[in-house]
Amino acid sequence: MRRFILSFLTAFFMILSATAQEALWNASQVKSPVVNPDGSVTFNIFAPKAVKVEVTGDFLPPVTIDTPRGKAQQPGIAQLVEGQHGVWSFTSQPLAPELYAYTIKVDGMSMLDPSNVYVSRDVSSLFNIFIVSEKEGDKGYLYRPNEVLHGNVAKVWYDSPTLKMKRRMTVYTPAGYERGRNYPVMYLLHGAGGDEEAWVTLGRTVQIMDNLIAAGKAKPMVVVMPNGNTNCQAAPGEWSRGMYSPSMRMSTNPETKPVASMDESFPDIVKYIESNYKVAKGKKNRAICGLSMGGGHSFATSMRYPDMFDYVGLFSAGLGVGPDRSKSFYEQLTSNDQAQQQLKRLFTAKPKLYWIAIGKTDFLYQQNADLRRFLDEKSYPYEYVETEGGHIWRNWRIYLTEFAQKIFK
Repeated sequence: MRRFILSFLTAFFMILSATAQEALWNASQVKSPVVNPDGSVTFNIFAPKAVKVEVTGDFLPPVTIDTPRGKAQQPGIAQLVEGQHGVWSFTSQPLAPELYAYTIKVDGMSMLDPSNVYVSRDVSSLFNIFIVSEKEGDKGYLYRPNEVLHGNVAKVWYDSPTLKMKRRMTVYTPAGYERGRNYPVMYLLHGAGGDEEAWVTLGRTVQIMDNLIAAGKAKPMVVVMPNGNTNCQAAPGEWSRGMYSPSMRMSTNPETKPVASMDESFPDIVKYIESNYKVAKGKKNRAICGLSMGGGHSFATSMRYPDMFDYVGLFSAGLGVGPDRSKSFYEQLTSNDQAQQQLKRLFTAKPKLYWIAIGKTDFLYQQNADLRRFLDEKSYPYEYVETEGGHIWRNWRIYLTEFAQKIFK
């Protein structure tokens, strides 16, 4: 009897082990996502005990929802269908060339696709990504690494006497930088909740610049991506405060208060770059641009230092002057003599390009319309680009691509 029980248990555990190994084998064989020849994408999730599996992402038509502030859009949701061996699948419609982000839901619990190692962080959320491309030069092509000469990326610490701290920024140098000299510089600023890593990970700056420069569409340049949170030294987990949870108000650091604004401290960044890199000086060799909060920083910095930049780019810019933000931005400008004088000095200095871009459904659309109204009334020259969609990285990657081709010509 004892021998029988022992034999039974041995057989039982062998079967259990085999079943577990089969499950692991099945999971390891799942490929997801699969970009099909027609541009459609198939998602496959191994979840043999699940009742419901969904995928949500910006490749699906958005869903309009009611919020306390009115109607808003959120990414669409598609249901996966269970097939053989516990694998759930869904195939999208053919997609336009683009970089897309998505997550999976299994019985209501959000998770990353276990078969996709490509992940981006946006503030405190993680997303899987995939790229669709049809031909050389389309958006998908520009956002992926191709067989071209590649630039280098460094995480650089610099001293900011104005902010009274050491700070970190990301610096891209183009292919062949070591052999060249007197490169122009584009200062590229992130939005609220971001940091010095945002433009590299979410904005695909490195891939865009490598591909544009290789195609002869952009001049070889150094791209500087600072941290715009003036009481933080670096990205979350990269400085002494530790592994805190990032948020949209990441700059609200309870341990320190900012001693100066981003625009006030900007010369510290320029001084470090021009002292440590093979770059050309003077306004004709400098551009500043940014998205959302970074667009506001670009607006304020270019006004404060009218002789510093010949190229200014505002991408879905968050705008404001003076303490009273309850007024419209147009009212803020027309009631603020200092801001008007700063803008007058800026345009008297005749920047070669003042570029404004925003999506039609962006929640900051009216602020940017107010700025254009003011500039029109003063006959200050600018270029304007309006795209579909709202306050999203899909637009900001487009704006970077277009702006980079217009500067230093």
